[in-house]
Amino acid sequence: MKIQPSVRYSHTLLSQLVQNGDTVIDATVGKGNDTAFLSQLVGENGKVYGFDVQKEAIEYTKQRLDEKNLSSNVTLFNTGHENINQLVDESINAAIFNLGYLPGSDKSIITRPDTTLVAIKACLDKLEINGIVVLVLYYGHTGGPQEKDAVIEYAQSLNQKTFSVMQYQFINQVHCPPILLAIQKNSN
Repeated sequence: MKIQPSVRYSHTLLSQLVQNGDTVIDATVGKGNDTAFLSQLVGENGKVYGFDVQKEAIEYTKQRLDEKNLSSNVTLFNTGHENINQLVDESINAAIFNLGYLPGSDKSIITRPDTTLVAIKACLDKLEINGIVVLVLYYGHTGGPQEKDAVIEYAQSLNQKTFSVMQYQFINQVHCPPILLAIQKNSN
């Protein structure tokens, strides 16, 4: 078995913790890979809330979900993830973020530290005990290093009694390999 890259490891973590009937958030739906994966994990009794500022991303995701017959438990919002608090009223069991830009799209449309931190905080506030927020940080683009630093600094500041925070990354690869952060809630 090979060591999993960050993106694949994010699914390994989620598959160990997300159960049928759970409520989860895909904070950056992109091309719908994570949304479809989460939809399968939570099953027909669960809920997936997906967010993306780009209409193109929402359309990609709708198409992927329709092709796999997975759209019945998914609600998509064509808005930034900083609006999670206004649009999701219930507690959640997990959330995933892929930070950066939509692959194959306009690289000037990126996630940003100010809105990302608002969204992370909203997810952590809604998170059930033992729930997890997974962040995959892509930072090899303009603005990426600043967001990476802000997110890592915030994660490091979380109280260790309330949250366990893990960082997973390859350290001997070139071209800014993605970094995975996993934040699990231990207590309220």
